[in-house]
Amino acid sequence: MPRGGNAGGGGQPGWILKCKGWETDPNAYIYFTIQEQNWARTCQALGKPEWIDDPEYKTARARQAHLMDIFGEIEKLLADKTKFEAVDLLRKFEVPCAPVLSMKELAYDPDLRESGTIVEVAHKQRGPYLTVGSPMKFSGFKPTITGSPLLGEHTDEVLAQLGYGPEQIARLHQAEVVGPPPPEPVEHGQPEAIRADTIRAAAAD
Repeated sequence: MPRGGNAGGGGQPGWILKCKGWETDPNAYIYFTIQEQNWARTCQALGKPEWIDDPEYKTARARQAHLMDIFGEIEKLLADKTKFEAVDLLRKFEVPCAPVLSMKELAYDPDLRESGTIVEVAHKQRGPYLTVGSPMKFSGFKPTITGSPLLGEHTDEVLAQLGYGPEQIARLHQAEVVGPPPPEPVEHGQPEAIRADTIRAAAAD
């Protein structure tokens, strides 16, 4: 199968489109999808109502020969709009699209924080850090994301559960049968919850 590059699959043509500032910002783009059932509203969003019933554009098969022309017209529309302004405009017409986000924008996006897609967890040595939350979310189940344990943190606990006494465990450590206990946790303090306005300000920097 040939490589598709920016092209979307699944029978719905999609493309990465430039927005205002793309010359200097590698993330000034949106992903745009043309859907058959929403073609009329897409034409309205583009200011091209004549395309709705034009035989050259009316059906998905007919549009195949003109896709790059269509995407070119969309880029003209978006030339003076940021990716967020572009998405806000197109979503009024229910056009499937989304901004291309940088790592910083992902980290500080308030919606991703609120949904638990990006979470902040505490680690006993490195301190608080950001990671990906659980993709599984149900009404009766909310997973808690915690920092990973330290190397050897639970060795003594596991050995005790297996029936080893304190003196036996100490001898195992002395003989280097098991590794030494981990260092004492570093006090980092509990990070305060980040407010949505703080998140937006950080992402805009």
